[in-house]
Amino acid sequence: MRVRGVRGATQVNDNSVSEIAFAVSELLGKMISENGIQTSDLISIIFTATPDLNADFPAVAARSIGLGEVPLLCAVEIDVPGSLQRVVRVLMHVNSDKILSDIKHIYINGAAVLRKDLAQ
Repeated sequence: MRVRGVRGATQVNDNSVSEIAFAVSELLGKMISENGIQTSDLISIIFTATPDLNADFPAVAARSIGLGEVPLLCAVEIDVPGSLQRVVRVLMHVNSDKILSDIKHIYINGAAVLRKDLAQ
């Protein structure tokens, strides 16, 4: 079994606890289901959020959907002038037998413009 990285991003509607929780839960759910990931396969998850999202930590949403035993880390995304605002990005490390080309990276909502080649 190999370690694989699964990427994802979503744009949050509003800088509020409920909107961050909804957006992150939706994104993680899609990342997990689209890649057939079992919780026991998760190694760690790194979240970044644009500086305008500070109402809550994305990791809180992950814990609320049952990922409390997975090591989680939150950081602030680089504040590049003119970049997309209210974005949470995710890098999920998983144990998987999939080849790289079979990994489905998930970019949803407004964040789909970040990776048009991968967006759903």
